[in-house]
Amino acid sequence: MKKIILTGGGTAGHVTPNIALIPKLRESGFDIQYIGSYNGMEKELAEDAGLPYCGISSGKLRRYFSWKNFSDPFRVIKGYFEAKKIIRTYQPDVVFSKGGFVTVPVVFAAHKYKVPVIIHESDMTPGLANKLAIKKATKVCHNFPETAQYLGSKAVHTGSPIRRELFEGNKITALNMCGFTANKPVIMVTGGSLGAENVNKLVRSALPELLKKFQVAHLCGNGKLDKSLVGTKGYAQFEYIRDEMKDFFAMADLIISRAGANSICEISALKKPNILIPLSAKASRGDQILNAKSYEKQGFSKVLDEDVATSEDLIHTVNEVYDNRADYIHAMEKSSGTGGVEKIVELIKELAK
Repeated sequence: MKKIILTGGGTAGHVTPNIALIPKLRESGFDIQYIGSYNGMEKELAEDAGLPYCGISSGKLRRYFSWKNFSDPFRVIKGYFEAKKIIRTYQPDVVFSKGGFVTVPVVFAAHKYKVPVIIHESDMTPGLANKLAIKKATKVCHNFPETAQYLGSKAVHTGSPIRRELFEGNKITALNMCGFTANKPVIMVTGGSLGAENVNKLVRSALPELLKKFQVAHLCGNGKLDKSLVGTKGYAQFEYIRDEMKDFFAMADLIISRAGANSICEISALKKPNILIPLSAKASRGDQILNAKSYEKQGFSKVLDEDVATSEDLIHTVNEVYDNRADYIHAMEKSSGTGGVEKIVELIKELAK
């Protein structure tokens, strides 16, 4: 039996693509082990998927000054020696890394023992952790055609692995959860696993007008519920949805979202007309802005700038996208970047030989 180590952590975007690969890897006869940080969110997700889990020490690599910059390199070094021990004991045939700072010592340790490493880069341009790890990788899978220019001969355009269950949602289940009717279109708003304060404010300011034509299911993030809106007809808010996410996708006629790479790949794979509100360059390295621009250029999405967008802009854009939804669906149907799981597992099988 072939053995594989999956690694990735820190955010849901660095974990869920790994989870998406598991059914196909098992069907292909792989024994799977997961390496993440001691107590990161990846631990629960991996164990829920039935995977043996190994935690290692992890430090963050920052581009800005922090006192932790002096201690975290030692955590990374400790993680490297822990990863070496795991790899020496488990003897994997291949390592697949989805990114996040915990993966750097794993990739370096695998390279030390000459284990083939496949990295997946979701964003348009590689993040800092992947920039370091790519040097030790055998192949680098990527989402956006534009990313190949940063990866050289290691680049393989696969798209993103999408969880199989997302295609199996039940619309009625979600309508019942929200208390919605079946004869009025639904907007789903999501700001990612942590929610998005600016998106929440923008949507709630436009709510009176939006509810004239739509119902709104709002995934607003932990601690971000608005008590004053509880009981508003046609509006349902939730801090976070996990198991029922597939049902909410099935229910949605239009999605308003941040532009994290994995989120927008799921949206396009499900052919959902959407409005993207990327995290601004003030609060990020600008990767979401690049992701959103690429999707808009391909005809998949409409983009709003959170720094200047008003409630009137949002209302106008919602109506525009909904009225032209067939054009957005057609553009997404023509896309070739939706077979991520199959392409990546075939590459894994090839390198594991």
